[in-house]
Amino acid sequence: MNVILHLGLGSFHRAHQAVYLHHLIESGDTGWSLAGGNIRADMADTVAALAAQNGEYTLETVSPQGERKYERIRSIKQIIPYQPGLAGLIDAGAQASTKIISFTVTEAGYYLDAKNKLDTSYPDLVADIAGACGTIYGAITAILKARVRRHGGPVTLLNCDNLRSNGERFRSGLLDFLERRNEIALLAWVETNTTCPNDMVDRITPRPLPDVAERVKAATGWDDRAALMGESFIQWVIEDRFIAGRPAWEKVGAEMVTSVHAYEEAKIRLLNATHSCFAWAGTLRGLLYIHDDVAVPAIRQMAYDYVTNDVIPCLDTPEHPCPIDLAAYRDVVLDRFSNPYLRDTNQRVAMDGFSKIPGFIVPTLRECMARGAGMASTAMLPALFFAFLGRWHRGELAYEYQDGVMDPAAAHAFFSAADPLDAFCRDPLLWGPLAGNEVLTAAVRAAHERVLVFIKG
Repeated sequence: MNVILHLGLGSFHRAHQAVYLHHLIESGDTGWSLAGGNIRADMADTVAALAAQNGEYTLETVSPQGERKYERIRSIKQIIPYQPGLAGLIDAGAQASTKIISFTVTEAGYYLDAKNKLDTSYPDLVADIAGACGTIYGAITAILKARVRRHGGPVTLLNCDNLRSNGERFRSGLLDFLERRNEIALLAWVETNTTCPNDMVDRITPRPLPDVAERVKAATGWDDRAALMGESFIQWVIEDRFIAGRPAWEKVGAEMVTSVHAYEEAKIRLLNATHSCFAWAGTLRGLLYIHDDVAVPAIRQMAYDYVTNDVIPCLDTPEHPCPIDLAAYRDVVLDRFSNPYLRDTNQRVAMDGFSKIPGFIVPTLRECMARGAGMASTAMLPALFFAFLGRWHRGELAYEYQDGVMDPAAAHAFFSAADPLDAFCRDPLLWGPLAGNEVLTAAVRAAHERVLVFIKG
C-alpha cells in the first residue's frame, strides 16, 4: 500500500484532497491511502474524534440551491496524534511506503518575503532554524532527515495551500531553511530526491458549526464528532511531476497538467481576492456572513468591477490569451459566494490580510501600473482592508481578527503616524517593492475616500 502523509487535518484537507482519494478508492483503485496529523497542538478535539472513528467522518455538501448530500469519507487510514518533537509524523514520513508528503498550513505558514526567501522576523521560524520543528520547514526537515537515515527513497512534497506557485515557493523556502541550518548533505539529497509540483485547490469549506453534526445525525444516523461541510463545487489542478508515483486522481475529476499557472492566477485573483473583498466590505457594513455581503448591491458591484475592469485585462491579453473563460468564471464565483446555506463567516475569510494583500492583490496592481492602465477598482480592496484594520486597531470589530504574519505593534503604529494611510502604503510586508510608491499611494488614498462613503451607506 502506497501512503500519502498529510500534515494539517483541518476542514479543507478533509473536504478536498481526502475526498478525491476516497472517490478513487471507491472506484476500486485501492493502491493508496492517507495518514495524517498536525505539526502543532491544535484541533485536539477533532483529531481525537477522528482517531476514535478510525479516520472516518461525514462530509455534508450543499449547492447554492440548497441541495444537501452526505458522504462517509474513508480514505484516511491512520490518524497520528500530536506529540512534541513530532515522533509519529517523522516515523510515518520516513517509511519507504510513503511516496507523497502533502500539507495545508495556510498561506501565512510559509514566512516568505518578496524574493521567496525566508523572513526571519518570526520567532517560531527562528526557533526552527535553531533546531525546533514547529513550522512546516522544521517538520519537513525532521521527516526527511529520518527518511535519509532509513533509506526511505525519493518523495514528492505537495503543497495544497492557496499560495501562488505554491510548490516552487515552498521548495525555495525549504532550501533556504536547510542552508540556514547548515544541512548541506540533506539539501543536496532534497534537490535530487524530491519534487514539489504546483497545484491549484478550490472548495469553500466553512468552519463547521454544531448544526452540521446535528444535520448529519438526522440524515444518516451517525453521531459524528468530526463532521464537516463544504460547497458542492470542487476543483483540483495539479502539475504532473511526482518523483515516486501518484494516485490516478484524473479518474475522479482532478486535472493533471504540465503547468498550473493560468488556473492558479484565475483562482487567486478572481476567487481568493474577491472573497476577501466581500469579507472586509461586509464587516465594515456590520454583516457577519459572505452570502449577506454578496446581497448588498454596492459590495457585489465592487467585486464585479475589480474583476472586470482590472483582473481580466491583466490575465487575458492578445500576447497571452487565457485558456479560461474568465467572465464566465467570475459569474460562477459570485454565484458560489451567494450560497446562503454555507453560512461562511466574514471572520474566517477576512483573516490573514497581511498575506492576502501581497499574494492576491498586489500582482494586479503591479501589472496595471506596468501597462499604464487604471487601477481604481483594484485599489478598493486594500482601501477596504485599511478601513477594516482601523476598526481592529480601535477594538471595534465584532469578532477576533487572526493574522499569522501581522506584527500587531507595527499595524497599530500605522494609526499613530501623522498620515496613517501613507504609513500603511509604505509597509514592506504588505507591498514589497511597491512600498512607498507614489502612484500606488495616490490610488489607495482615492479609493479610501470612496470606502468612507460606502461605509456610511
